Amino acid sequence: LMAYILSSFNTSDKTIDVFKTLICAGVNVQNMVVHSLKDLPTALPPGFTIGAVLKRENPHDAVVLHPKNTGKSLDTLPNKSVIGTSSLRRAAQLKKRFPHLEFKDIRGNLNTRLKKLDEKDDFSAIILAAAGLRRMGWESRVSQILGPEDCMYAVGQGAIAIEVRAKDKDILEMVSVLHDPNTVLRCIAERAFLRRLEGGCSVPVAVHTEVKGSQLYLTGAVYSLDGSDSLKETMQTSIASDNKVEEVDEWVQRVGVTANNMPGPAQDASEKLGLDLANLLLSKGAKEILTVARELNDAR
Repeated sequence: LMAYILSSFNTSDKTIDVFKTLICAGVNVQNMVVHSLKDLPTALPPGFTIGAVLKRENPHDAVVLHPKNTGKSLDTLPNKSVIGTSSLRRAAQLKKRFPHLEFKDIRGNLNTRLKKLDEKDDFSAIILAAAGLRRMGWESRVSQILGPEDCMYAVGQGAIAIEVRAKDKDILEMVSVLHDPNTVLRCIAERAFLRRLEGGCSVPVAVHTEVKGSQLYLTGAVYSLDGSDSLKETMQTSIASDNKVEEVDEWVQRVGVTANNMPGPAQDASEKLGLDLANLLLSKGAKEILTVARELNDAR
């Protein structure tokens, strides 16, 4: 992942020198941890923060077909075709969108899942994160990208985060140049939405965010396990600001993110957007849907 971070920037971009500078200065880079943002909880342990959120890869999910189904799509696969996914979020949405298909769990890392797909006839296709396939150099395996009308993505999907100690102000300042502003604002809104819903990987929660000009749009949804019951809404907010940036302050965190050198009002607006959308869904019965989904999942 460290090599990926460095290769993510143009050689003319000063940010490529951040980790080299840290190493040359004698900073122990083991004090930093690189994560997929979607794997990080919305509340980090005390003393830690997300000091940088890198520019997001394609956050959507991808269909990888069994070689015998080359040229097909989820729409054109035969009835009762089995699709592999370990994600409740994906399964719930796709069951609703593609009722002629069946869905089964598939476990393991990317290598393991692809091997299970290719070497057996248990699955007609599997669903994986497009970003993960790209980072592994396996884009050629992507048969179909699922847009938001088919399957919205997980909170933070496609973004890389760097976790640091909240009190390491020098390191916070240095890694803060790696922040991608649009990604930060989108992910703050998504994480605030998830935190307010008290969601996680044990319940089907999905999002889609987009920045258009000075407007941030957030679509959020909750689903029953079989996708038959759902709530979905969209809200927007202005993220225009006077470009006043915050100084490094270990206590300024928004859903676990310390976004130094970015305007505070835009971050506040993004966080409020996530909270407001979650509250709207909760007022319409989202808690009941998620409670039942969690209980059924725990009983499996």
